[in-house]
Amino acid sequence: MNKLSADDLIYGYIHGIFPMADADGTLYWYAPDPRAIIPIDTYKPARSLRPVINQNQFEIRINTDFEQVMRYCSLPRSESDSTWISEEIIGAYTDLHRMGLAHSVETYIENRLVGGLYGVSLGAAFFGESMFHLVSNASKVAFHYLILTLRQQKFQLLDTQFINDNVRRYGAIEIPKPDYMKLLKSALRKKARFNEPALEHLFKNHAGDSITE
Repeated sequence: MNKLSADDLIYGYIHGIFPMADADGTLYWYAPDPRAIIPIDTYKPARSLRPVINQNQFEIRINTDFEQVMRYCSLPRSESDSTWISEEIIGAYTDLHRMGLAHSVETYIENRLVGGLYGVSLGAAFFGESMFHLVSNASKVAFHYLILTLRQQKFQLLDTQFINDNVRRYGAIEIPKPDYMKLLKSALRKKARFNEPALEHLFKNHAGDSITE
């Protein structure tokens, strides 16, 4: 079987599927039904996150250390946990990143990477893959600025694949696969670029964005 490539990933996302690795490294493609998405316009951060955002406890960077974000995300969460992010997956997504189609949002303290997330952007769709944190709130802040970036760049779809407690806290909902495919096709027809936004502008004008009831 051929090694997973960036072109394979592009083809998969366009058709609503994505890869995950088994414990032995075997790759499988998934197309959940129902599918989990996070509505970009209705996301509201938890009230407890407001002081963290307003106090600028973290420095936010975009695409500074994509591969390292993936490697942190690939670490098991516990001794009994396994990872679906294999070396083959890291290599393919890193190639996709070099093509300008995979991105990371990162949080730093004193120039040390302490949290972040990564995903894929095609058209006006962003496919969230995984996140990590080494200190409290680091990944939550990264997600907050992901949302602000997607709003600024006028993305239409934020795919989060499977529903779980972690994505529910960000407002994830489930929709039937046919509905997801309609949203996907519509978003792919639109043009949106995941450029690094003016972060100072985001900090100044959107630090408490969507926090009020």
